[in-house]
Amino acid sequence: MIPTPRLRGAFTALVTPFTADGALDEAAYRRLVMGQVLSGIDGLVPVGTTGESPTLSQEERDRCIEIAVAVAAERGSRVPVIAGTGSNDTRASIEATRRAAALGADAALIVTPYYNKPDQRMLEAHFRAIADEGGLPIVVYNVPGRTGANVEADTFLRLAEHPRVIAVKEASANIEQIAVICRDRPRDVAVLSGDDAATLAILAMGGDGVISVASNQIPGEMSALCLAAHAGDFETARRIHDRWLPLLRANFQGAPNPVPAKAAMLAMGLLERDDLRAPLLPLADGPRERLAGILRGLGLVAAVADEVAA
Repeated sequence: MIPTPRLRGAFTALVTPFTADGALDEAAYRRLVMGQVLSGIDGLVPVGTTGESPTLSQEERDRCIEIAVAVAAERGSRVPVIAGTGSNDTRASIEATRRAAALGADAALIVTPYYNKPDQRMLEAHFRAIADEGGLPIVVYNVPGRTGANVEADTFLRLAEHPRVIAVKEASANIEQIAVICRDRPRDVAVLSGDDAATLAILAMGGDGVISVASNQIPGEMSALCLAAHAGDFETARRIHDRWLPLLRANFQGAPNPVPAKAAMLAMGLLERDDLRAPLLPLADGPRERLAGILRGLGLVAAVADEVAA
C-alpha cells in the first residue's frame, strides 16, 4: 500500500510553461520545479487548475506529473507530489489517478465535479469511488466559485473517515464551514487553504498549510509563513502575510488564474513566456501595468516603467 504523506506547509500549484508554438515546454517546467525544490518548498502540485489542466492532453498531464516526480527526487530531498487528477467524470478521474500512482505521485488532488452539479450524496460517492479505486491518497478540492458545487462540511467530515482521504483544499471562502472542518476533522487529516490570502486565517484556526499560487513566485516566503504559524509565532506569520498580501491579491485580479500569475513570473524572470492555452489569453495592457506597479512596490522587479511589457 502506498504510504500516506503528511501534508503540512506550502505546496505549489505549479503553472505550466508553453513554447512559442504552444507545446509543453519541458525544459522550462523542469527549471521551475527544480527552483521550487531548491527553495525548500514543502510539496508540489502539478496539473491543477493553475497548471491549466483542462486544456492539457492526457499525455501532457502525465508528462508534467512524471517530470515533477523525477525532479523532486533528484537531489535526495524528496518532497511530496500531489497530482491533479480530478475531473467531472468519476471513471476518468479514477483512471488518471491510477496513472499518477504508476508515475510515482504521492497523492492526488481531486477537484469537485464541475458543470454536472451533483448534490451532496453524489459528491460523496464520487470522492469515495476515487479513494477506493484510484490507488492514491486523495485531497478533496473544494472550489465552488469554479465548479458550481460546494462540498459541505458534513459531507467532507464523512469522507474524512475514509483512510485514503488525507486532506481538503478549501477554497470556498466560507469561513464558518472551514472552521467547522478544522475543529471536527480527524487529527491526521489536513486542512489546506486553497486561497493564498486566506492562509493565515486558516492556519490560525488550526489548519495545516496552503496549496499556493503565489509560491510559484515566492516559495520561501509562503513556506516561512506556514512554518511560523506552526511554531505558534503568529506575529511573524502575520508580518509575512501583510508584506506579501498585495501579490496574493494581484494573482487573482485583472483576469482568471493563472493569467496574472504567469505575467508576474515573466516580469520576475521566472518564465521566458507567459503564453496560455485558449480560451485563456495573456494579461491585457491595463492590468499588466497595474501588476507592474505592485511588483515594483514589492521589490520583485526593477523600478522601470516597461518591466512587464508584453
